[in-house]
Parts: sequence; C-alpha cells; structure tokens
Amino acid sequence: MVTIRFEWVEGAEQALGLPHYASAGAAGADLRANFADRGQVALAPGARALIPTGLRLAIPAGYEVQLRPRSGLALKHGITLPNSPGTIDSDYRGPLGVILQNTGEASFTVAHGDRIAQMVVAPVVRATFEAGPLDDTDRGAGGFGSTGAA
Repeated sequence: MVTIRFEWVEGAEQALGLPHYASAGAAGADLRANFADRGQVALAPGARALIPTGLRLAIPAGYEVQLRPRSGLALKHGITLPNSPGTIDSDYRGPLGVILQNTGEASFTVAHGDRIAQMVVAPVVRATFEAGPLDDTDRGAGGFGSTGAA
C-alpha cells in the first residue's frame, strides 16, 4: 500500500473530500472540480480548460500519479483529458489541476464538486539511456500496420 499525502489549496472546499475509490476493485480514485469561487466552467465543443481540484499532493519517490478520463463523461459527453494519461511526478508540489477537453458536439458545464477525472498511482521504472548498435528482430523497422491487417 502506498500513501499519498494531500494538502488543501487556500480557498478550496474541504467538504468535497479527498480522492476516493468508488468500488473495492477500482484502479482509479475519483477527483472532483473544486473552484475557489464555488462556480462552474462551460466548455464549448473543442474547448479545453484547466480545472482545479483544490489539492496539492506529495507522491513518494519511485511512484507517479496518472490522470485519466472518466469513461462515462467520455462516452456521454465527449469529455476527455487531451494529455491522457497525464503524469504527476513525485517531486511536484504545486496545485493539482486537470486539463479537460470537450470533444463532443454540445457545450458541457463543469460544476463545483463534479467528478472530473481518475487518478491512478503507478510505480516508475527509470532507465539508463545509451547510444550504440541495436539488436535485430523479426519485425525490424516495420511501422504502423506492419504486424498484420487492422
């Protein structure tokens, strides 16, 4: 079990609570919009906005938090995260915001307290990068669609 510590941003509504898992088997914990003015943001089709969560967090070294869209919002309204999965590094301590984009055909309003995204905690494996010859494989340089028909 990994512990993620949170602090509230000044002006955030603490009654909205911390992220939580909606079911025993959920991989992602729900994040809520937390506007300091308790307002809302209208996203026109094609628009995107940074939605505040009212939180700052401390992620242990060796882990990251990934931000992902909520499937219901994506299916029903076309609301997604354009940089999904968004990565929050373990050394970041600023406010946690979620970039939402409306890919749907109608305007969508994000209201204070709405569940807007999921956060997934994941281990990070760091690599060593080096230049040198590559080994051969059966696939070789075959790119998009090279392993068979779609």
